Amino acid sequence: MNPPKLRAALALGAAASVVALSAPAAAASPAGIVWEDTCQAGYQCGHLDVPLSYQDPSAGTASIAVGRLPATDQAHKLGTIFYNPGGPGASGRYAPALTPFLHAHFDIVGIDPRGVGASSKIHCFTDPSQLEVLQRALGTFPLTRDAEQQQITDTRTVTDLCEQNAGPLANHLSTGTIARDLDRLRAAFGEPKLRFYGKSYGTYLGETYANLFPGRVGTLALDAVDDPARWATGAGPMSYRLQGYEDGPRAIQSFLDACAARCDFGYGAVLDRLAAGPVTVTDTAGKQVVVTYQSAIAQIHDYLTDAQAAPQLAAFLTALADPASHRVPAAAGGPPDVDSLLGGGATLCSDAANPRDPAVWWDYARRADQVGRGFGPYDVYKTLPCATWDVSDTGRYTGPWNRPTAPILLLANRQGDLETPYAGAQRAEKQPANAHLLTLDTYGHGSRGKSACVDAWLDRYFVTGSVPARGTVCAPDRGPFD
Repeated sequence: MNPPKLRAALALGAAASVVALSAPAAAASPAGIVWEDTCQAGYQCGHLDVPLSYQDPSAGTASIAVGRLPATDQAHKLGTIFYNPGGPGASGRYAPALTPFLHAHFDIVGIDPRGVGASSKIHCFTDPSQLEVLQRALGTFPLTRDAEQQQITDTRTVTDLCEQNAGPLANHLSTGTIARDLDRLRAAFGEPKLRFYGKSYGTYLGETYANLFPGRVGTLALDAVDDPARWATGAGPMSYRLQGYEDGPRAIQSFLDACAARCDFGYGAVLDRLAAGPVTVTDTAGKQVVVTYQSAIAQIHDYLTDAQAAPQLAAFLTALADPASHRVPAAAGGPPDVDSLLGGGATLCSDAANPRDPAVWWDYARRADQVGRGFGPYDVYKTLPCATWDVSDTGRYTGPWNRPTAPILLLANRQGDLETPYAGAQRAEKQPANAHLLTLDTYGHGSRGKSACVDAWLDRYFVTGSVPARGTVCAPDRGPFD
């Protein structure tokens, strides 16, 4: 399991791992990339112009922003790894180091997909006041029929504004088109085959690339795996088909088991109290916060994406159970990039078959709620805009998903992943004949950086292409409260 080439590369990596993230080392200049003067420290930034439509070359161009994190050991560099963090709608331009070894021996190129970040974007709103309806429409779900009708109305207002203002780019944002951009970038950086690490939505991008360009697959590590067939096709809302909510009960039970000796609240009782009406709590910054059933589910969902957030989740639930004596963690983060968020929405709605009647979401949400309380409707209503947003892309790819390729490494967490459920990763492993699933025995979203075992396999895979035996399970480095 440790061939000579890997041993030599690992020895080089051990020496290079002490190199700090400082000024970028010299690296070859890719063809067609226009480099920019302004960039985050340690990175090199540029952009590549690509066709707006690969089916209609006369339609114009789009700009794709990239950021290169150079290998710290340029003298022994082994190539380039491309990176996507998920979404759709998330910026990936400033890629992480992935692992110390990979950072030493590979340039890591992060990308803002078209529609996102510093790449060409759509702009749905012409007045800041229009953002109020966006806040009401997205990231929540209705509890009553009246609230359902209001959410449908608000969502339609948002999608109408996008249809009026977004321009032609909105109809060229499918993952099939983004995968073709990725192939242009591969060629621009002089890579004969693609090395790629994608997380979450990035796995769907990798799966699409592998089936559009099977002969150009080098090493694809897909972490927190989406089921591509259910993403693209099937009955009902796409967010119902993917069934992330099914992992909700398992993830929350894993958390509660780890929390048993230190937590003094009843999870079901907390949800019952919130279902009866909002609870006002004080956060650790001293601010009064009104927590609704919907906002609590969203926050619990977010905490469950990382087992290391267990102490924060425990504090949150304890404060909801006894707001007079405990405080909730203060919210962090700045305002969202609305244009990128809606660009990602256009990607999702272009990719996936969805009903055109927004009224059917109610019944699907009720069904999902029976499986994963709260998480079901929270998931299902994420795709409500696709009912009324008329976007389509002639570059859309819907399968097949079983083209022969070089070995592909899949990573997933078996104790529950509410974004990309473990069952979806198991189904994805069976679609291409050469995909191999490496399992991490924890809950949360994504496996890289949580286990020395997983990271060692990533190092080995990107150097040699070797994959673990089917059924291999890694242990996390730490438990939820360690």
